Amino acid sequence: MTNTDPNLVLSDYEKRVAALLEKAEEAKTQIRDLTGSATSQDGAVTVTVSAAGALVDLSFGAEAEGMPRARLAALVMATARRAQAQATQRITEIMAPIIGDNTDAMRFLHEQVPPVVVPDEPPPAAPVLRQFNEEEAAEQPPQAPIRQPRPARATDEDENDYDQGDPLSRGDK
Repeated sequence: MTNTDPNLVLSDYEKRVAALLEKAEEAKTQIRDLTGSATSQDGAVTVTVSAAGALVDLSFGAEAEGMPRARLAALVMATARRAQAQATQRITEIMAPIIGDNTDAMRFLHEQVPPVVVPDEPPPAAPVLRQFNEEEAAEQPPQAPIRQPRPARATDEDENDYDQGDPLSRGDK
């Protein structure tokens, strides 16, 4: 037979609510401090994002040196999405013990934080090598250097010799 004492029922209910509130506060703190990180397969890019998917940190490895900008940009975006997917998965893991795996609350959470589509990393770009041969050299003659203009010649006024004689008496002789 179940206990029908209202005081015991209320006391039990208050304990469960207090425990749930404590778990919710812990989850709130964990989610606030949550980050997701990912590194590209070649180590060129490492990205860290917040629980909301905002960029927290971005760093480049030595492999990023000399990488074409378009490839580097695509690699940053793909790596950021992988970091965001990691953060989203972690939110679900934090909330599952509190709201349950197969509940309306979990479905609502999935609606609010939709799964992140993680694209494949772009393939490495082939190095661009330019070959010069005699035919190309004949087609593109070297350009002559641009000649700088000579300084202007000095005028008669510039050649006046002001250090000879008394300037106050010039022309008064």
